[in-house]
Amino acid sequence: MAIEWSKTLSTGILWQDTQHKELFRKINNLLDAMSAGLGKEEVKRLFKFLDDYFVVHFEAEERAMNSASYPDMLSHLAEHTRFIEDVAALKKECAGGVTGAFVMKVEARVVDWLINHIGSADKAMAGFILKATSKN
Repeated sequence: MAIEWSKTLSTGILWQDTQHKELFRKINNLLDAMSAGLGKEEVKRLFKFLDDYFVVHFEAEERAMNSASYPDMLSHLAEHTRFIEDVAALKKECAGGVTGAFVMKVEARVVDWLINHIGSADKAMAGFILKATSKN
């Protein structure tokens, strides 16, 4: 079962939405792999992608929040930190072996965080940034 990008998740900031859509594609690759019985291999690729994604995407968001003087920046960054820590714990658990149940756990945690974070924190941050930049 694929997760679908929808306009309700769009933040209105092109670079941010593009990166979010790429993350959706990676999650869907995991879901497709799980359906084909190849989830164990794909979850390892997802972890590698997330390591890179955290650096690029979270740093871009931090720069955007800084430049707009976003008032909820610290709480937003704390959400990023908690997610990074959660993924790190999953990666550590993965070292003990990847089971089908573990793959499903990774998928559930990442999908849940992604939809909730984009749908609330990222949209709020983007709304503030768009208003701040339109005043300039």
